[in-house]
Amino acid sequence: MTRKQIGLVLIFLLALFSGVWVAHAQSGEVLVLEIEGPVTPAMESYFQRGIAAGEAEGATAVLIILNTPGGAVDTTTDIIQLFRNANVPIIVFITPSGAQAASAGSIITIAAHASGMSPETVIGAASPVGGEGEDLEETLYRKLTEDMKAQVRGLAERRGAGAVALAEAMIEDARAVHASEALEVGLIDAIATDVPDLLAQLDGLPVVVNGREITLHTANAATRPFNMNTLELILHVLANPLLLSILLAIGVQAILIELSSPGGWVAGFIGVLSLILAAYGLGQLPINWLGLVLVLGAIVLFVAEVLATNHGALGVTGAVVMLVGLLVLFNSPGSPEFARISIPGAVIVSLLTAAFFVFIATKALQAQKGQPVTGAEGLVGMVGPVRRPSKGNAAKPPYTGMALINGELWRVQCDEPLREDDEVRVTAVHGFTLIVSKSAS
Repeated sequence: MTRKQIGLVLIFLLALFSGVWVAHAQSGEVLVLEIEGPVTPAMESYFQRGIAAGEAEGATAVLIILNTPGGAVDTTTDIIQLFRNANVPIIVFITPSGAQAASAGSIITIAAHASGMSPETVIGAASPVGGEGEDLEETLYRKLTEDMKAQVRGLAERRGAGAVALAEAMIEDARAVHASEALEVGLIDAIATDVPDLLAQLDGLPVVVNGREITLHTANAATRPFNMNTLELILHVLANPLLLSILLAIGVQAILIELSSPGGWVAGFIGVLSLILAAYGLGQLPINWLGLVLVLGAIVLFVAEVLATNHGALGVTGAVVMLVGLLVLFNSPGSPEFARISIPGAVIVSLLTAAFFVFIATKALQAQKGQPVTGAEGLVGMVGPVRRPSKGNAAKPPYTGMALINGELWRVQCDEPLREDDEVRVTAVHGFTLIVSKSAS
């Protein structure tokens, strides 16, 4: 081969290897976070941990698969700041079909550097409501609405006037749209059936990440799941009205059981832990605190039923009050759907709580009123055979001897003569002498 031919071959090989290296460098890895449910502090913690891992590992992007009915405004604001200050591209994907990014979820989606939706998914309805789900007073409503509109204008401005108008309508008029409508105005970047389809469509899309323009290279990127840790999962699940109702019931009952039978620690520990978890969960939901007062009032009625023995009247009243309390707590007018408890669920929790508490409390009272089973007093009522009848011919009672009671020989005293193997029953204890009578059996 001539020098010219050798040079051409080397140039070709160099170009080939360079292409392979570039393709490898651009393929990278996409961390995939997946979450469903209300926007909670646990969700924020999960996102923060995933973004930090993506930045540390030099990931091509962090992909968040989202299905949420919304949540607290302050947590949403923290997540937006987290996204906009990230040093790795954030992609939000609303999927599968039937999923939604409602209320706070829609603002989180707009805050991402790129976004996509599956067919038959929904985004929007982001009008502000009060902490208990109620409609806000007009002046406060306007303040919050204008603040949120200004926020989404800044987030959607890069997507054009149509996207800005839709984002504002989501807050001003609680407008919601499906995937095709969102794509038409540029609010999202793609409609995809699954993650590979989305990554293929986003390949080559320029995005601005923390002030730097970056082109996404996602078509050939490998995906790696990044799951919630155990603590995040537990805290996120606590935003469930039915679970919180059960925790409240268990917590109060366990505390009362501990107070009625002090000395142990299991019931007290379970009660305190349940109430702590319930308090955390209640803090994540828009609730009416009057309902909590009614629930505690129902527990007082259950206690009164057991102490007063009113043949069920107070117990039935307590069950009704607990049912009303749960509905007021979670189902006040204006409460979002994710914060509501189903009526059958509330009925079941109320009835089971009433039945369980009355059963446990009744058994505890029976145990307190029952005959002692330890010490000398516990011997009363026990039966045993006479082993050593009294010696001599006593002409009158009391007659004494030794009897085997509870596996031990005791000195016994009886008003009738005692013979060996007579069955006697303990009726009283005087020091180390048992007062007995002849057993009828």
